[in-house]
Amino acid sequence: MTKNKTMLMLVLGLLGCICFGAGDWLMMYGSVEHSGSLYWLTEGVVQIAPWRNALAMALSFPGIILYGIALFAIADFIKNDKNKKIYRTLTAFGLTPWLCLHLFYIMILYTFAWLSNNGYVQAAMPAAEALYSHLSWIVMLSEVFMLAPFIYWFYLQFAKKTVFPRGAAFTNILIIYALMYVIKMLLPESPFRLGFTNGLMSESMVIWFAVIFIWGRKYAD
Repeated sequence: MTKNKTMLMLVLGLLGCICFGAGDWLMMYGSVEHSGSLYWLTEGVVQIAPWRNALAMALSFPGIILYGIALFAIADFIKNDKNKKIYRTLTAFGLTPWLCLHLFYIMILYTFAWLSNNGYVQAAMPAAEALYSHLSWIVMLSEVFMLAPFIYWFYLQFAKKTVFPRGAAFTNILIIYALMYVIKMLLPESPFRLGFTNGLMSESMVIWFAVIFIWGRKYAD
Protein backbone atom coordinates (compact mmCIF):
# COMPACT_ATOMS: atom_id res chain seq x y z
CA MET A 1 0.00 0.00 0.00
CA THR A 2 1.33 3.46 -0.85
CA LYS A 3 2.12 6.02 1.83
CA ASN A 4 -0.69 8.36 0.75
CA LYS A 5 -3.24 5.55 0.79
CA THR A 6 -2.15 4.52 4.28
CA MET A 7 -2.53 8.12 5.46
CA LEU A 8 -6.04 8.18 3.98
CA MET A 9 -6.91 5.01 5.89
CA LEU A 10 -5.83 6.71 9.12
CA VAL A 11 -8.08 9.68 8.34
CA LEU A 12 -10.96 7.22 7.96
CA GLY A 13 -10.03 5.89 11.39
CA LEU A 14 -10.46 9.39 12.79
CA LEU A 15 -13.96 9.48 11.27
CA GLY A 16 -14.64 6.16 12.98
CA CYS A 17 -13.64 7.76 16.28
CA ILE A 18 -16.22 10.50 15.67
CA CYS A 19 -18.93 7.89 15.02
CA PHE A 20 -18.14 5.84 18.11
CA GLY A 21 -17.45 8.88 20.27
CA ALA A 22 -20.72 10.56 19.29
CA GLY A 23 -22.56 7.37 20.21
CA ASP A 24 -20.78 7.21 23.56
CA TRP A 25 -21.91 10.73 24.42
CA LEU A 26 -25.46 10.26 23.08
CA MET A 27 -26.12 7.23 25.28
CA MET A 28 -24.84 8.75 28.50
CA TYR A 29 -24.81 12.57 28.59
CA GLY A 30 -27.27 13.85 31.18
CA SER A 31 -27.88 14.31 34.89
CA VAL A 32 -25.33 12.45 37.02
CA GLU A 33 -27.64 11.75 39.98
CA HIS A 34 -27.82 8.04 40.73
CA SER A 35 -28.89 5.76 43.57
CA GLY A 36 -27.60 2.32 42.63
CA SER A 37 -24.19 0.67 42.61
CA LEU A 38 -23.56 1.47 38.94
CA TYR A 39 -22.65 5.15 38.59
CA TRP A 40 -23.79 5.23 34.96
CA LEU A 41 -27.40 4.26 35.74
CA THR A 42 -28.32 7.88 36.34
CA GLU A 43 -31.38 10.07 36.34
CA GLY A 44 -30.05 11.45 33.07
CA VAL A 45 -30.22 8.00 31.49
CA VAL A 46 -33.90 7.78 32.44
CA GLN A 47 -34.54 11.03 30.55
CA ILE A 48 -32.65 10.05 27.40
CA ALA A 49 -34.94 9.73 24.38
CA PRO A 50 -35.00 6.24 22.80
CA TRP A 51 -33.81 7.64 19.48
CA ARG A 52 -30.50 8.58 21.09
CA ASN A 53 -29.78 4.98 22.04
CA ALA A 54 -30.84 3.81 18.59
CA LEU A 55 -28.60 6.38 16.90
CA ALA A 56 -25.69 5.51 19.21
CA MET A 57 -25.99 1.87 18.16
CA ALA A 58 -26.39 2.77 14.47
CA LEU A 59 -23.26 4.92 14.53
CA SER A 60 -21.21 2.03 15.86
CA PHE A 61 -21.51 0.14 12.55
CA PRO A 62 -19.79 2.69 10.31
CA GLY A 63 -17.57 3.40 13.31
CA ILE A 64 -16.23 -0.16 13.53
CA ILE A 65 -15.77 -0.39 9.76
CA LEU A 66 -13.71 2.81 9.72
CA TYR A 67 -11.80 1.70 12.82
CA GLY A 68 -11.01 -1.58 11.12
CA ILE A 69 -9.76 0.08 7.95
CA ALA A 70 -7.33 2.25 9.92
CA LEU A 71 -6.19 -0.49 12.31
CA PHE A 72 -5.39 -2.86 9.45
CA ALA A 73 -3.61 -0.07 7.58
CA ILE A 74 -1.28 0.43 10.53
CA ALA A 75 0.24 -2.95 9.67
CA ASP A 76 1.97 -1.17 6.74
CA PHE A 77 4.34 0.37 9.28
CA ILE A 78 5.51 -3.07 10.46
CA LYS A 79 8.74 -4.28 8.83
CA ASN A 80 8.39 -8.07 8.97
CA ASP A 81 5.60 -9.95 7.13
CA LYS A 82 5.22 -12.48 9.97
CA ASN A 83 4.70 -9.69 12.49
CA LYS A 84 2.22 -8.06 10.13
CA LYS A 85 0.17 -11.27 9.99
CA ILE A 86 0.16 -11.64 13.78
CA TYR A 87 -0.91 -8.01 14.25
CA ARG A 88 -3.69 -8.31 11.66
CA THR A 89 -4.94 -11.55 13.22
CA LEU A 90 -5.10 -9.98 16.68
CA THR A 91 -6.84 -6.95 15.21
CA ALA A 92 -9.42 -9.12 13.43
CA PHE A 93 -10.30 -10.92 16.66
CA GLY A 94 -10.26 -7.65 18.59
CA LEU A 95 -12.81 -5.77 16.47
CA THR A 96 -15.92 -7.81 17.30
CA PRO A 97 -15.91 -6.96 21.06
CA TRP A 98 -16.20 -3.24 20.23
CA LEU A 99 -19.72 -3.82 18.91
CA CYS A 100 -20.43 -6.43 21.58
CA LEU A 101 -19.71 -4.02 24.44
CA HIS A 102 -21.55 -1.17 22.76
CA LEU A 103 -24.68 -3.31 22.41
CA PHE A 104 -24.29 -4.72 25.92
CA TYR A 105 -24.33 -1.30 27.58
CA ILE A 106 -27.02 0.18 25.33
CA MET A 107 -29.37 -2.73 26.05
CA ILE A 108 -28.94 -2.20 29.81
CA LEU A 109 -29.36 1.57 29.55
CA TYR A 110 -32.47 1.26 27.39
CA THR A 111 -34.00 -1.39 29.66
CA PHE A 112 -33.36 0.79 32.72
CA ALA A 113 -34.91 3.86 31.07
CA TRP A 114 -37.91 1.96 29.67
CA LEU A 115 -38.80 0.33 32.98
CA SER A 116 -38.36 3.65 34.80
CA ASN A 117 -40.67 5.47 32.39
CA ASN A 118 -43.37 2.82 32.04
CA GLY A 119 -44.55 2.15 35.57
CA TYR A 120 -41.81 -0.21 36.76
CA VAL A 121 -39.62 2.24 38.66
CA GLN A 122 -39.04 -0.13 41.57
CA ALA A 123 -37.91 -2.90 39.25
CA ALA A 124 -35.76 -0.76 36.94
CA MET A 125 -32.61 -0.53 39.04
CA PRO A 126 -32.61 -4.16 40.31
CA ALA A 127 -33.26 -5.47 36.79
CA ALA A 128 -30.49 -3.38 35.19
CA GLU A 129 -27.99 -4.24 37.92
CA ALA A 130 -28.89 -7.94 37.76
CA LEU A 131 -28.45 -7.97 33.97
CA TYR A 132 -25.06 -6.30 34.27
CA SER A 133 -23.95 -8.61 37.08
CA HIS A 134 -25.08 -11.72 35.18
CA LEU A 135 -23.13 -10.85 32.03
CA SER A 136 -20.32 -8.65 33.37
CA TRP A 137 -17.81 -11.34 32.38
CA ILE A 138 -18.38 -10.15 28.80
CA VAL A 139 -16.64 -6.88 29.67
CA MET A 140 -13.44 -8.53 30.89
CA LEU A 141 -13.31 -11.09 28.08
CA SER A 142 -13.95 -8.40 25.45
CA GLU A 143 -11.20 -6.23 26.86
CA VAL A 144 -8.71 -9.11 26.56
CA PHE A 145 -9.44 -9.37 22.82
CA MET A 146 -9.56 -5.60 22.34
CA LEU A 147 -6.28 -4.86 24.11
CA ALA A 148 -4.22 -7.68 22.56
CA PRO A 149 -3.35 -5.91 19.28
CA PHE A 150 -2.43 -2.70 21.12
CA ILE A 151 -0.13 -4.57 23.51
CA TYR A 152 1.46 -6.34 20.55
CA TRP A 153 1.85 -3.01 18.77
CA PHE A 154 3.71 -1.64 21.81
CA TYR A 155 6.05 -4.64 21.70
CA LEU A 156 6.68 -4.17 17.98
CA GLN A 157 7.52 -0.50 18.37
CA PHE A 158 9.69 -1.00 21.44
CA ALA A 159 11.55 -3.84 19.71
CA LYS A 160 12.08 -1.57 16.65
CA LYS A 161 10.12 -3.92 14.42
CA THR A 162 8.23 -0.98 12.89
CA VAL A 163 9.45 1.97 10.83
CA PHE A 164 9.13 4.19 13.91
CA PRO A 165 11.85 4.85 16.50
CA ARG A 166 11.67 2.95 19.81
CA GLY A 167 10.41 6.00 21.68
CA ALA A 168 7.22 5.93 19.61
CA ALA A 169 6.13 2.93 21.69
CA PHE A 170 5.24 5.34 24.48
CA THR A 171 2.60 6.99 22.30
CA ASN A 172 0.63 3.73 22.49
CA ILE A 173 -3.15 4.01 22.79
CA LEU A 174 -3.06 2.34 26.21
CA ILE A 175 -0.69 4.98 27.56
CA ILE A 176 -2.80 7.74 26.05
CA TYR A 177 -5.89 6.17 27.64
CA ALA A 178 -4.18 6.08 31.05
CA LEU A 179 -3.34 9.78 30.77
CA MET A 180 -6.88 10.61 29.68
CA TYR A 181 -8.19 8.61 32.63
CA VAL A 182 -6.16 10.78 34.99
CA ILE A 183 -7.65 13.88 33.35
CA LYS A 184 -11.11 12.38 33.83
CA MET A 185 -10.46 11.95 37.53
CA LEU A 186 -9.62 15.65 37.84
CA LEU A 187 -12.88 16.79 36.25
CA PRO A 188 -15.77 17.83 38.52
CA GLU A 189 -18.79 15.52 38.53
CA SER A 190 -21.04 16.72 35.72
CA PRO A 191 -22.82 15.55 32.55
CA PHE A 192 -19.65 16.50 30.64
CA ARG A 193 -17.52 14.22 32.83
CA LEU A 194 -19.99 11.37 32.33
CA GLY A 195 -19.92 11.75 28.56
CA PHE A 196 -16.14 12.19 28.57
CA THR A 197 -15.73 9.03 30.64
CA ASN A 198 -17.98 6.96 28.42
CA GLY A 199 -16.17 8.17 25.32
CA LEU A 200 -12.69 7.81 26.81
CA MET A 201 -11.53 5.10 24.42
CA SER A 202 -12.80 6.92 21.34
CA GLU A 203 -11.21 10.16 22.50
CA SER A 204 -7.92 8.37 23.13
CA MET A 205 -8.11 6.74 19.69
CA VAL A 206 -8.44 10.18 18.07
CA ILE A 207 -5.13 11.20 19.60
CA TRP A 208 -3.47 7.88 18.76
CA PHE A 209 -4.53 7.89 15.10
CA ALA A 210 -3.42 11.53 14.82
CA VAL A 211 -0.01 10.69 16.32
CA ILE A 212 0.48 7.74 13.97
CA PHE A 213 -0.58 9.91 11.04
CA ILE A 214 2.06 12.54 11.94
CA TRP A 215 4.80 9.98 12.60
CA GLY A 216 3.78 7.99 9.53
CA ARG A 217 4.25 10.94 7.20
CA LYS A 218 7.74 11.37 8.59
CA TYR A 219 9.01 7.79 8.73
CA ALA A 220 7.02 5.78 6.18
CA ASP A 221 8.57 5.13 2.77
